[in-house]
Amino acid sequence: MNRRTFLTTSAAALPAFAIGKPGKSANEKLNIAFIGSGGWIAQQPYNQGCSEENLVAFCDADQRQCAENMKAWRTNQPFFEDFRVMLDKMHKEIDAVVVSTPDHTHFPSTLAAMERGIHVYTQKPLTHNIWQTRTLLKARERYKVVTQMGNQGHAGDGIRESVEAVRAGAIGDVSQVFCHNGGPQMGGPHFANPSVMPPPSSPVPAGLNWDLWLGPAAKRDYCADYLPQRWRAFYDFGSGMLGDWGCHTLDTPVWALDLDEPTVVECLQRQESLEGLITAKSHIKFHFAAKGTRGPVTLEWFDGPQDWKKVGRIEKFGAEHAAHLGRACWMVGTKGMLGCGTHAGPPAIIDEALRQAWKASPPPQSIPRVPGGPFREWMRAIKGEGPEPGSNFTYSAKLTEIIQLGVLAQRFNTRIEWDAANMRITNHPELNAFVKEPVREGWSYGETL
Repeated sequence: MNRRTFLTTSAAALPAFAIGKPGKSANEKLNIAFIGSGGWIAQQPYNQGCSEENLVAFCDADQRQCAENMKAWRTNQPFFEDFRVMLDKMHKEIDAVVVSTPDHTHFPSTLAAMERGIHVYTQKPLTHNIWQTRTLLKARERYKVVTQMGNQGHAGDGIRESVEAVRAGAIGDVSQVFCHNGGPQMGGPHFANPSVMPPPSSPVPAGLNWDLWLGPAAKRDYCADYLPQRWRAFYDFGSGMLGDWGCHTLDTPVWALDLDEPTVVECLQRQESLEGLITAKSHIKFHFAAKGTRGPVTLEWFDGPQDWKKVGRIEKFGAEHAAHLGRACWMVGTKGMLGCGTHAGPPAIIDEALRQAWKASPPPQSIPRVPGGPFREWMRAIKGEGPEPGSNFTYSAKLTEIIQLGVLAQRFNTRIEWDAANMRITNHPELNAFVKEPVREGWSYGETL
């Protein structure tokens, strides 16, 4: 029996840890590799459970940015520039990978691992376009590996309290949601702010394989403003504030209200920016159809500095606007409101009488609590010691598709009418070129799924 046949026919009969890798018991340590090994983004999985397993390989196209981590972590583990080389050489020794690359290379590195029967934790946003989200959803069904997207708040107790409260009717029927974030800080450490596009070229520094870093993106000159983190400001590599923070802040309402793909997304306000560069300020409105006993829902997203006297007005139950009490998200019901933070967190319920009633008699805990955070949740599931992770690709692909539709409406300052069944924008067919972006030769993945 070859490995692929074993993978697809035996998954249901084996502990998750043994998928595609017979011979190990569920209580053994996992062999984990890192794709993207530099800075705090790789320190996060290392410090939150992965260092308790066997770290068997590291990969990064920019050796400069991971030098400090490698010095602290490595003993004799091999290091690779190219994840494709690492997976080709070591896939039999790797049980799981953590993908912490820039957004535009999440998809190829994630799918390349899944094709080899390797479990995957991929940082948010799951993908860089909508076709990729749908393809990873198919891949999860085919390869039966344990998956998780890194929107960390999804593993917390606070989001579970919020979801249970909303579903129990604590604030009544919800028809409006308001979410916001004050970023991006253009020109700060995470978002470049070039004066011209394309930005001025710079010499490629030693230790950076620029061609590998670009991956599927179109070839271009290196610019010092891209790295280590300011690539987020460029639509070719990142997804702006919606990609960076929306996967956290929209998580609570998407889960609580069981929101599927929106039918319409419209950009109501956008500060002008250079072509290909994210905006410093926007207002996006998502329209979700009724589902089950729930009526239709609108969700409004604001990023950048806003004049709350003019936008995001709530003016119900003593609230004023989308940033009321400093919360990042408010769900507005017929009886009251529930708010949460940027990464979900514990709910705030208003008015006061409603909050006291909820505190005195909270709904039963219908959602299991996750001890230890998202990485341990993922690893327990791989070992067969816990349930499937909450932000598995079935859920996180849906959340990411919502986010990426918002990114398209924001990027082109327009209204998008979305035919989810056929994965098409119906009112601006020219934008379908961004639903599935072109890739450079040698970077095509998932075409046969």
